[in-house]
Amino acid sequence: MEIEVDEHEQVLERVAGIDVAKASGMVCTRTPAETGTGRRVTKVWEVKTTTRALLELADHLRAQGIQRIVLESTSDYWRPFYYLLEAAGLTVWLVNAAQVKNVPGRPKTDKIDAVWLAKLAEKSMVSASFVPAEPIRHVRDLARARFDLVEDRTRVKQRVEKLLEDALIKISAVLTDIHGVSGRVIIEALIAGQRNPKVLAELAKGRARARRAELEAACDGRFTDHHARLAKMLLSQIDDLGARIEEVTALLDEAIAALPAPAPAPADSTTAGTVNAAALDTGPTGYASAVKRLCQIPGGGPDSVRAVIGEIGLDMTVFGTPQRLCSWAKTSPRTVESGRKKGRARTGKGNPYLKAALGQMATGAAKTDTFLGERYRRLIRRMPKAKALAALERSILVIIFHLLADPAAEFADLGADFYTRRIDKARRTSHLTRQLQALGYTVALTPAA
Repeated sequence: MEIEVDEHEQVLERVAGIDVAKASGMVCTRTPAETGTGRRVTKVWEVKTTTRALLELADHLRAQGIQRIVLESTSDYWRPFYYLLEAAGLTVWLVNAAQVKNVPGRPKTDKIDAVWLAKLAEKSMVSASFVPAEPIRHVRDLARARFDLVEDRTRVKQRVEKLLEDALIKISAVLTDIHGVSGRVIIEALIAGQRNPKVLAELAKGRARARRAELEAACDGRFTDHHARLAKMLLSQIDDLGARIEEVTALLDEAIAALPAPAPAPADSTTAGTVNAAALDTGPTGYASAVKRLCQIPGGGPDSVRAVIGEIGLDMTVFGTPQRLCSWAKTSPRTVESGRKKGRARTGKGNPYLKAALGQMATGAAKTDTFLGERYRRLIRRMPKAKALAALERSILVIIFHLLADPAAEFADLGADFYTRRIDKARRTSHLTRQLQALGYTVALTPAA
């Protein structure tokens, strides 16, 4: 069997490996000897992580004709090395630390690790991680900042509920959201000094007014001035976080709308399952169209769509095929096979921000009367709900890929009856008839009127 070797898997002559740390990094270069005997020359030295030192390193590596530089993804210490060396025109690979572990049993030093990275780079024994271009990195930073702010606000809201429980105020058992209109008014009245349960219940708005009797009983507690001071502080924190979320959301929309168009690909390079960059539009109009079309996916909304775009961008030529995108996002299980045994492999951790957004979309889609909702209900008959949601996340990510890859594509739901419409009635009838006959029944079929 002959296996074709990709271009990035070729053996390289001039490579460098850098073991990064906070204040310094250990650099190792491997180049051919000048004598032409086939011997390899390995040089190792330490470099500071200051901007000037890294620019000098970039000039030195460029002068040496280094073809590839490999960095281990260690905390955020790799960023200065990657950004400055890439800006200098060098080819830099960021690799997963799990892929570059040294052989067990050998001593471990920064020098040995740098040499090991250079040897892996030389033989192309590692694969590069996805590091987006600078404009996408800005979008990603804003999307993640928004995600973290929403998490912080949710955490503070939970503290408010815990405080009300401590004060024996049980409105969370009556109202769906204690931070909705009715809940917020009641909490603010408690902070202002109102303690009469009947008066508090009368503050309910909308549909909550139908449950005033339950609210009156729920508001009969021991809310003291101590609770009022804490609640006031927490509500102020929630409002401040809400303002920050709106601010970063506006910045995120501006950053996504300002994404540059990708470089056009040759017209004849498009094949089935791949993307032609020449057909893409990632300007303001393209962004607005992408958000609108992605929001049509069941379970999708502006917030989750922003998070997804912030992680994968608008240019699907980076991934090429939906299978590669799903593999990178860790939404498809790995293949684990040994002899005749085929193990059940996990999907892996993947990108937590992307997985959180896909999880929100999958959870929403599972409750709808659509193809995705029906797919989820069919899957949970034979697997745990968590696995079914993971499968739904992959389906959603494939849809997202195709919608972003083709600006003219529109989402069209296949319908909840997609599976029933595909049933071969004659074959199904014959199968069920044989089953009944095997149980000892005589079957006579009469068409329904």
